[in-house]
Amino acid sequence: MNGTLRILGLCIALSLLAPAGAMAQTVGSREVGTARSVEFGKVRRVLAVTIQNDSRGVGTATGVALGGIAGSTLGGGRRANTAGAVAGAAAGGAVGNRMARGARNGIEITVELESGRTIAVTQEGSVNEFRVGDRVQVASDGSNSRVSR
Repeated sequence: MNGTLRILGLCIALSLLAPAGAMAQTVGSREVGTARSVEFGKVRRVLAVTIQNDSRGVGTATGVALGGIAGSTLGGGRRANTAGAVAGAAAGGAVGNRMARGARNGIEITVELESGRTIAVTQEGSVNEFRVGDRVQVASDGSNSRVSR
């Protein structure tokens, strides 16, 4: 027990000492192994935005299928199984629809590039991650861009 507390304390202390730039960023699996061009610039504006998930019905359809399967195992007879499947499908569809429509916090960062162009990139994050005047890099594959320090 005492050794566990020491290890926990050491882990917390080390995590607090790590510089902010050393923290890992989350990237999509499509980005792994993809060459990206990089430009440098200065942050001119940071704006909080809400990123709405694209709802294409996938969450609803998945919820209906899983709910129907789970519901069909309820009850002892054919009628009970059918009723359970219908109720499970309805409940699963509602839950899947709600999850698919969820929103998350994001930021729009306006960057004046060293080339003279000004761009705005929207990405997940918090307005506290960047400040006006920060020197940043913008990595782009031609259709998707990401700003980092």
